[in-house]
Amino acid sequence: MKAETIQEFYHRHAIVNELTETPASRGQFNVYRREDFCGTQPTTYNRRDFYKVSLVIGTGKLYYADRALLIDAPALMFSNPLVPYSWEPLSADQRGYFCVFTADFLNETEATHAIFDSSLFRIGGSPVSFLNEYQLETVSGIFERMAQENQSDYAFKYDLIRNYVNLLFHEAIRLQPTDNFIRHNNASGRIASLFIELLERQFPIESQAHPLRLRTASAYSQALSLHVNHLNRSVKEMTGMTTTEHICRRIIKEAKALLLHTEWDVSEIGYSLGFDTPSYFNNFFRKQTGATPLSFRD
Repeated sequence: MKAETIQEFYHRHAIVNELTETPASRGQFNVYRREDFCGTQPTTYNRRDFYKVSLVIGTGKLYYADRALLIDAPALMFSNPLVPYSWEPLSADQRGYFCVFTADFLNETEATHAIFDSSLFRIGGSPVSFLNEYQLETVSGIFERMAQENQSDYAFKYDLIRNYVNLLFHEAIRLQPTDNFIRHNNASGRIASLFIELLERQFPIESQAHPLRLRTASAYSQALSLHVNHLNRSVKEMTGMTTTEHICRRIIKEAKALLLHTEWDVSEIGYSLGFDTPSYFNNFFRKQTGATPLSFRD
């Protein structure tokens, strides 16, 4: 699953003249109405190498590797380059807005880093915020002003658009529990965050030629230049789960995604995830899920 680039996104939708970067090479940004793009066919399950914020008005399902979310009310949705997903429209009426931008479009500030560490973009976080009537009006207004400004000739329009994008972030943060946005400042918290980030960087598996490299707590401790006991204590203290439990859960999550979204056979999936033999992979999968890889795929 090679990540779709923003250029490939433009090409797929036959959008022309959209590749000009913002001033001072500050990345790329564009905003569109969903009704001009969203048909009745599901999108391909894949990663994108850009960020996307969508105001969704219409019914559909958002699919991740191990779960599906039903969107049956107006919602603000966030996607990031680390998490593959697909979207299946379930109603003919698909309206709203979406904006796409590259990582270097936003200014790097402490507040921006806090937003990208929040559950809006965090692996396993809460990327969807449902909106009531008042919130829908507020968010729609932000997108409308953003779209108008994007077409203007104002010399500092991208600075203004960055403010609108950050306003969308903060509107979503206000809708979610405060504890989703607490950052850990102690040593154990930093170590656990580094481990989770390194773990997620190993995925998704995009090619059988590049199998999973880190599979054990010892391998992660070496990569982080930590004693394995120190790593285990920190991860357990901050998450309530052992390092090995995190690794096993993430491997199973990826195995399920490969079984559902690729045509690789079971042995190829097992090898790509670092298992020496198909039987070793089958036994691991059955122990973690209670099912065989083939029965899960069927």
